[in-house]
Amino acid sequence: MIPTRTLRTAAVLTATSVVALMACGSDDDASVAESHPAAEGADGEDHDHDEDEDHDHEDGEEHDHDEDIDDDAAGGSETSDSSTDTSEDSSLPSSLSSAWTGSYELIDEEFGTMVTVTVDGDTRSIESNTLPDHETGEFPNAGNPNAISEQDRSWEFSATGVDTGTITSVREFGVAVNGVKFEPGTGESVTCASGESYRIEALQDVYDLGLDFNNAHVQPDGEYHYHGISELLVDGYDSDQDLVHIGFAADGNLVYYSKSGAYSPGYVLSDEARTGTDCVASGPDGTLVNIDGSAPDGTYTSDFAFDENAGDLDECNGVTIDGQYVYLATDTFPFIGRCVVGEVSGDSAGGGGGGGGTPPGGENGEEAVVGQTGAPPDAPDFGEAATALGITEDELIDALGSPPDVDRAAETLGISVDELTGVLPPPPGG
Repeated sequence: MIPTRTLRTAAVLTATSVVALMACGSDDDASVAESHPAAEGADGEDHDHDEDEDHDHEDGEEHDHDEDIDDDAAGGSETSDSSTDTSEDSSLPSSLSSAWTGSYELIDEEFGTMVTVTVDGDTRSIESNTLPDHETGEFPNAGNPNAISEQDRSWEFSATGVDTGTITSVREFGVAVNGVKFEPGTGESVTCASGESYRIEALQDVYDLGLDFNNAHVQPDGEYHYHGISELLVDGYDSDQDLVHIGFAADGNLVYYSKSGAYSPGYVLSDEARTGTDCVASGPDGTLVNIDGSAPDGTYTSDFAFDENAGDLDECNGVTIDGQYVYLATDTFPFIGRCVVGEVSGDSAGGGGGGGGTPPGGENGEEAVVGQTGAPPDAPDFGEAATALGITEDELIDALGSPPDVDRAAETLGISVDELTGVLPPPPGG
C-alpha cells in the first residue's frame, strides 16, 4: 500500500509536479526542480500558525487532508510503480502505526525534495537534499539573512533504538520523514562579563531569529531546519490516528506529534532570577542586554528546569506508549527533544549545527553531534576565531560542517579562504 500522503500530494499537484514513492535502487528517473520555489515565498501570502489546515491548491479546489484517494485519482499525474514495502509496521502498536518505517524514496518536483531512506538490518540510512516538501516563509528576511539552498546530507541511525540508560545531548535531534533535520537549539547567546552565558531560544518573542510559519529558518550554509513543530509537516503525514509519525531521532527511536496534545512536557519555568552584569548578545552589533535580576520567561534555554512530576514526558521528551518508547514533538518547551536515551551511531555523516549542550535543568549526559557519541577528543577551540570574525562559535562550526570544509565555509561566510585559515586554530595534534 502506497502511503495516503503520497497519493494525496500527487492528486493536487500540477502535471509537472509529482511526488513519487519508489523502491530504493529503482531505475526510474525523476527530474527535480533546480530551485526551491518556497524560498521566494511561492504564494506571496502571510501564514498564521493557527490557520485552517485545509489549503487551496493550484487547481482551485479545496482538498481534505484526510480523505482517501484511489491510485487512479491523481488527476492525470502518475506515481511510479513501487516494490518498496510501505505497509504499516506490524511491530508497532496500532496507536503508533506508520507507513514510513521501512525503506523509501521521496521525490517532490514542486519543492525539489529528494530523500532516500534505506533500512538494512539494524541500520537506517538517510540521504537528503534537505529541501522540505511544503511551503516555507521568505528567506532571506529581517531576522535571518540566509537563503535556502540544496544540501547533500546523510545520516546513519539505528533502525530500532536501544535504551542505554544514559542521557546523551544532541545538537541535531534527528531528521523528519521528509529529510529536513530537527535542530531545536540555536547558535545565538548572551554572554556576561561576570561569567554567565545564556543560550537564546528560537521560539521566543525578544530576539528576531527570522523563523517562518513552520517554526524553521536557515543556517549560513543554506540548510533549512526545524526548531519546533511544523503544521505543514504534520499535515503532510497525517492519518486517522492521534499520533502522527513525523521523523527519526538520532538514537533510532521514532518521533511523533499528538494532534490532541495528549502528552505534556515536564519542563517548567525556573523561579530563580537570572544573574549577570555587562551582558552582550552575540552578533556583530553586540547589543547590551539587561540580565541581572530579570525573571525567567522562556527567552533563554536555562529559563527552564525539568520536573519529573510536572508532565507526562521524560527529560528528552520521550515516553513509552503501549510498550514502545518514542519521542514527542510538542507545542511547548522543549518543542523538540534536546537529548536522547539510546545509542547514537559514531559513523554518521551528520553533524554541525548550532545550539545544543546539556538538557535544560540537567547535569548528566554528554554533548554530541548527530551520528557522533560524545564530544570529539581534543576538539579545537573555535571561540577566538569566531570572535575575530564577528560571529558565534556555533555559526562558525555550522559553516565549517562535518567533516570541515574550509573552502565552503569561506564562501558561506563571505570571506576569503586566507582570511578564514588565518584565524582558525590548528587541527588536533597539529
